[in-house]
Amino acid sequence: MNQLPDYQAEWDAKYRSGYGLGEAPNAFLASQAHRLRPGWKALAVADGEGRNGVWLAEQGLDVVSADVSPVAQERARQLAARRGVAVTLERVDLLTAALPEAAFDVVAAIFIQFAGPPARDELFAKLKGALRPGGLFLLEGYRTEQLSYRTGGPPCVESLYTEDFIRATFADFEVLHLALRDAVLEEGSAHRGMSALLDLVARKPGLLMDAFR
Repeated sequence: MNQLPDYQAEWDAKYRSGYGLGEAPNAFLASQAHRLRPGWKALAVADGEGRNGVWLAEQGLDVVSADVSPVAQERARQLAARRGVAVTLERVDLLTAALPEAAFDVVAAIFIQFAGPPARDELFAKLKGALRPGGLFLLEGYRTEQLSYRTGGPPCVESLYTEDFIRATFADFEVLHLALRDAVLEEGSAHRGMSALLDLVARKPGLLMDAFR
């Protein structure tokens, strides 16, 4: 197990109040259900209290829910039990941990904006490497315009997304869907109100063993 960072305590404190983002999955992620297939292996990145990882498991995927906070992961464990699904919980610092190469069919990276460059660039490279050929990268995050709304997300522009950054980062992937939109979020108490969003579905070059979905 990787040594966990000092800032783990910061995240533990945020999660102690319980399900700050609610128990329902992220709406963008749920809208991509038609792209998923039972039996796929999925990595839910910085999955916190498990709302997205548990939902992926409900779709029949084999899910690894990764997060740095044991407080969050205990809530994820409880949520999975209430929903009657199994997820594998990995307590890990994603900024420093090595990820297995070509191990997942899906990477779900929903509001993972806890780092700016260059750590963010290194994280994206690791996550892309963890996908199998033909695998899907599902991402939603705040654009830089979110600083005007202040309805969630990091307060620093370096951690927010632009279309140019995302297109450059995924230039070696096939972009199946990319949308920049403003919409009202109602995700617990942490993401609530009009928000500047960026949604991405990108496919790693190559073919999965079964037919493309």
